[in-house]
Amino acid sequence: MLQAILLTVSQAIVLLAVSPFIVGLIRKVKARLQLRKGASVFQPYSDLAKLFRKQPVVSTTTSWIFTTTPYLLFASTLLAGLLVPVFTSKVPPNFAGNIIALVYLLAFGTFFLILAGLDAGSAFGGMGSSREAIVASLTEPAMIMSIFAIALTAGSTNLSTIVHKTALLEGIVTDPSPHLMALAALFIVAIAETGRVPVDNPATHLELTMIHEAMILEYSGRYLALVEWAAGLKLLVFLTLIANIFAPWGIATSMEPLALGVGLMAYLAKVSGLAALIGVIECMFAKLRLFRVTDFLGVAFILALLGMIFFYVLRG
Repeated sequence: MLQAILLTVSQAIVLLAVSPFIVGLIRKVKARLQLRKGASVFQPYSDLAKLFRKQPVVSTTTSWIFTTTPYLLFASTLLAGLLVPVFTSKVPPNFAGNIIALVYLLAFGTFFLILAGLDAGSAFGGMGSSREAIVASLTEPAMIMSIFAIALTAGSTNLSTIVHKTALLEGIVTDPSPHLMALAALFIVAIAETGRVPVDNPATHLELTMIHEAMILEYSGRYLALVEWAAGLKLLVFLTLIANIFAPWGIATSMEPLALGVGLMAYLAKVSGLAALIGVIECMFAKLRLFRVTDFLGVAFILALLGMIFFYVLRG
C-alpha cells in the first residue's frame, strides 16, 4: 500500500515538474530553427509563478462554471496522467479498461473548458468554444479507434499490461503494421487535442486562427496559470502515451531502484525527443484553414481503422 502511494505521488511530481519544461523546449527548438535566441526552456516556470501571484479578474456575467473549470481541468488532466505508465510499467491505478477512462477524463476537461468559453459571454470565447467542439468531435473517434487498435495488438485494455507486454515482447503481434498505423493516428490526435500546428497555433491571438486561446482569453491570475499548466500536462500525457506504448525502451519493469532510475532517464529522453520533433514540425508546416482540419483528422480516423483491420487480417 505504501509503495503504491509513493509511486503515485512520485509520478504526479514528475508530470507536474516536467510539463512546463516540455512547453519551453518546444518554444526553444522553434526559436533556434527560426534563427532566434528565444527564451530559456525554464521560462514557463517563471510564467506560472508570476500568474499564481496575480489576482484574477472575473467578469460579472460569469457563473460558477467559469471559476470552477480551471480546477476541474487541472485535476482531470492530472488524473489522466496518473493512469499512464511514466517511468515504470506498473502504475497503482491498475484496472481493466483504464485506457478508456483516460480518454473520457481528457474529454471531461475539454467539455468544461468549452462551457467556460461560452460562460464568459464574449464573442471570442463563443468562437473558440464552437471551434473546439468541432475539433473534439473529430478527434475523439480517431483517438478511441487508435487506442482500441493498440489494445487489440496487446490483448488488453489495461495500459500497464499493454506497456509491460510491449516492453518485454510478451504475447504481442509481431508485425509492425497495426502499431505503425495506430502510432500515426495517435500522433495526429495528439497535435489536434493539444492545439499545436497545423490544427491550432498557441503562439498567436489572431481572430481568424484562435481555437484554444480564444476560450481562455477571459482568464487571468491563478485561473490562467491552472489552465496553462493543464495544457502542458495534457501535451505531456499524449507524449507519454506515444513514447511508452510504442517505444517502451528503458521503462522499469520491476521496482528495483536502479531500474526506476534508468526508466526515469529514458522517459525524459523520449519525451524531450518528441517535443523537439513537434517544434520541428511547427516550423515546417503552416496552420491549416479551419475547413481543412476535418480532412486532416479524417486521416487519423482512417489510419486507426486500418490498424484494426490489419490486426484481424494478420491474425487470420
